Amino acid sequence: MNIKKQFRDGLITNNPVLVQLLGMCSTMAITTMLFNGIGMGISVLVILTCCNIVISAMRKVIPNDIRIAVFVVIIAGFVTIVDLLLQAYIPALSESLGVFIPLIVVNCIIIGRAEAFAAKNTIGASALDGIFQGLGYTIVLTIMCIIREFLGSGSFGKGLINTVGGVIGTGSGLQIFPEEFGAKLLTMPFGGFLTLGVLIAVMQYALRKSKEKKEKKEKEGVK
Repeated sequence: MNIKKQFRDGLITNNPVLVQLLGMCSTMAITTMLFNGIGMGISVLVILTCCNIVISAMRKVIPNDIRIAVFVVIIAGFVTIVDLLLQAYIPALSESLGVFIPLIVVNCIIIGRAEAFAAKNTIGASALDGIFQGLGYTIVLTIMCIIREFLGSGSFGKGLINTVGGVIGTGSGLQIFPEEFGAKLLTMPFGGFLTLGVLIAVMQYALRKSKEKKEKKEKEGVK
């Protein structure tokens, strides 16, 4: 179990959003403010980690012919638990995310990691995979939220900062500059496509440069 490699894969070289291009729908739909991004990211992280652990523990007894159906049932169970907990303790987040919490059941990140990793590796490695892949997803969502919220409406931390009575989800956030001066386009669906496209391009450029640098060092080492 290579923890360093798993960490690097989850956050950078095999990031679920910027490299694997999974979970695009929710990534673009809910990243309009920081509250949504962090809430969705943590929800996926918890569900992904729990599902990976259970699927890894059951991998030797799950019939191969029905493995996908079993994965979906397990995922649906944890999604239901998280959804009910959000409704009970953070209703503002549940209402804000709406249908995108139940839709985690068919999120390609969860099913993809179950099939590609958890079904083939130990419980410990699968748990770390869930944590690191979930972190990678959460970080991307957070960055997108900050960019779209700030440039689109001139604010930061809506739902989390300046809360009413300390209740999460009621915060007005920090208004950095007047909302009317914001690029409203970024708060719309097209803004999600645009922001995500730029981040993917930056990631691909960084990975390509890193690869070229590594190849150059290897050639110099041979000489």
